[in-house]
Amino acid sequence: MSRGKLFQSVGAREEKARSPTVFFLTFGTLRSFASAAAAVHPAAAEVRSHRYAVFSREQARQRALYPRIEKVEVTVEGPGLEGTLLVMNRGLSTPLSCARHLTEHHVTNSVLALVDGEPWPLHQPLTRSCSLTLLTFKDSDPTLVNQAFWRSCASLLGQVLETAFKDDFTVALLSAADVPVTSGAFCCDVALDPQLDSWTPSEESLRSLTRGAQQLIHQDLAWEPLEVTPSVALEVFSHSRCKQEEVEQKAAESPRGTLMLYRCGDHVLLSGGPLVARTGLCSQYEVTALHSLGQGPWGLHRRAQGLSLPPQLQAHHTVWRKLRQRAEKLVEVPKTQEVTPPSLPDPDQPVTSSV
Repeated sequence: MSRGKLFQSVGAREEKARSPTVFFLTFGTLRSFASAAAAVHPAAAEVRSHRYAVFSREQARQRALYPRIEKVEVTVEGPGLEGTLLVMNRGLSTPLSCARHLTEHHVTNSVLALVDGEPWPLHQPLTRSCSLTLLTFKDSDPTLVNQAFWRSCASLLGQVLETAFKDDFTVALLSAADVPVTSGAFCCDVALDPQLDSWTPSEESLRSLTRGAQQLIHQDLAWEPLEVTPSVALEVFSHSRCKQEEVEQKAAESPRGTLMLYRCGDHVLLSGGPLVARTGLCSQYEVTALHSLGQGPWGLHRRAQGLSLPPQLQAHHTVWRKLRQRAEKLVEVPKTQEVTPPSLPDPDQPVTSSV
């Protein structure tokens, strides 16, 4: 199959409430191919609609568990906040709600929270009286924030890939592995439609994917968390055997036997750890590579990679170019190794030739 020319057209699918504007990549010569899988697999829009509906139903069920307003006491910790006590609504108020009772600085710069020392997404409701620490990129130890940021950037890339191709082509997002910031790029593994096995992405293809990510970043969409049982997660991903296997694996590894789903626009994903509050935090963002990993259980596996920095840590274009060159190289992901990302690369520091 000839590669053809990859180009982007920005448009909208049928209008849906609460759904973000999505972009589409169409493939010159690939347009003549009709997907045989289309007769078997439901349309991508139908799958997204199903996942959105199940997520909404479960979210409403959980909120109904708190039929009357009950108060909880939240002790806010952090520089200049000693002794701050907030009275919030159990099952409704979130760490972001608490930030709104402080200052605009806390609302804008908070990325993640600690609730009684446990990492906690900013949009996840509080269910008990607790201590609360709001985390930012400027903290003395930003390890947890950087982990969540890198994971969120990869999730954003997965969302772009899932909506990038025409409905004639299937896209399966594979289980995401956390990689350290020192690897140089965040990663998202994907199996594309077999018809695309011979397709090699061009620079324009990568730029198109980058533009798709930038659209979502510009919309500043929230990553809404929802802790669910395995049965709910299996229903959400009922159209994907790949995701169902991931659900079963993560459920077996979970101390509470639950899983964390996130919704961003009309995209629902399964995450192995907390995400940051919103897409707007993935400010300086670029898709840098799409490597072939060879044949796997779900077909030809590929690794999409990218580079991003938050608004509080922007890089000069000369430094960004060096970081980008590093982010183009294939990131090797250890199969059985837990990694802890250190601080994000500091654009104010010189970048050596080894980058």
